[in-house]
Amino acid sequence: MPEAEQAAALSVTLHTVNEAANWVSAVAFEHGVPREYELRKHTYGELRSRGLGAQAAQHVIKKTRDAYTTLRANIRAGNLGKPGSKRRTKADSKPIAFRPEAAQPYDDRCLSWQYDAQTVSIWTTSGRIKNVRFACSTDALKTLRDHRQGESDLLERDGVFYLLATCEVPEAEQYEPDGFIGVDLGIVNIATTSTGYQAAGRGLGRYRKRQLALRKKLQAKGTKSAKRLLKNRNQRERRHTKNQNHIIAKTIVTEAERTSAGISLEVLKGIRQRVRLRMPQRVQLHSWAFAQLGDFIVYKAKRAGVPLVFADPAYTSQQCCQCGHIDKKNRASQALFICRNCGVVAHADRNASHNIARKGEAVWTAGRESRVPATP
Repeated sequence: MPEAEQAAALSVTLHTVNEAANWVSAVAFEHGVPREYELRKHTYGELRSRGLGAQAAQHVIKKTRDAYTTLRANIRAGNLGKPGSKRRTKADSKPIAFRPEAAQPYDDRCLSWQYDAQTVSIWTTSGRIKNVRFACSTDALKTLRDHRQGESDLLERDGVFYLLATCEVPEAEQYEPDGFIGVDLGIVNIATTSTGYQAAGRGLGRYRKRQLALRKKLQAKGTKSAKRLLKNRNQRERRHTKNQNHIIAKTIVTEAERTSAGISLEVLKGIRQRVRLRMPQRVQLHSWAFAQLGDFIVYKAKRAGVPLVFADPAYTSQQCCQCGHIDKKNRASQALFICRNCGVVAHADRNASHNIARKGEAVWTAGRESRVPATP
């Protein structure tokens, strides 16, 4: 919550360091992305001459090198498509670019926190400014005071400045689970558990359709007021989806903790590359934030001490949870499961969640059992 003069200094600082990061990125790309130490030889002197402090210059170089490391990791993992694909070629054929308001890391030499006064002292290109107020919830302030570690990131979004602090919260001790709760993730039903909880995706789907229709209408109008409304609604859908995922994840973890059970999640990495859909269905698939929901469940489970395992999702929607028979025809429709072997009728997602729970229990047992041959 900076004053006007403080906000101007922070804005100029972010624009300066990100402009410098773009220059460093171009140098790195030209030299084949050398190691961080080699990159410093080519860029450190120029960054200092641009008015950056010693620590700020080091952070700009490290930020740029880390961005290329992340890009290479995504390429190796196939997250940007196959070799020769348009997306992969575009990402790999030009230097990485940073937005003018992109995050800049600060360590304790460049940033100091005063928790009682809720102010910070922070480095800028025009000198160090003190008594910059910040706001957060009471719980967040307690976590910040007790668990803050390492660097913090300063960024600007829609004219508002944010400090993103890294907090290392110790994990709770895991208990021995009394069974596992299987969680089936989907689009029609965002999450279905083997205990009966079901988070329907109909409301979120309608909300997304309304937001899409409104964006199209405002973009087609093109007036100043329409553009202002578009700017005000920026990231609103993302925030709404994130809030829904928080609610669902908390409900699942709380139920597992209450019943002393573990959680079994299915591994859905790479599903967007594997699935082939018609054009109207692609928007729905690519707006499905299943990875975010999974991440929320994982970290909430760790904080609560709830055991969590990942199970192979293969055939979970085609296998009967009663007799184990696998048949593509068992899935009569999106919502209906009818086993061709034993005749059991169940909700398709509920049946899949029971299969995931069973697989999760097998994974947990295999992890506990010793595979070392017995001594003769």
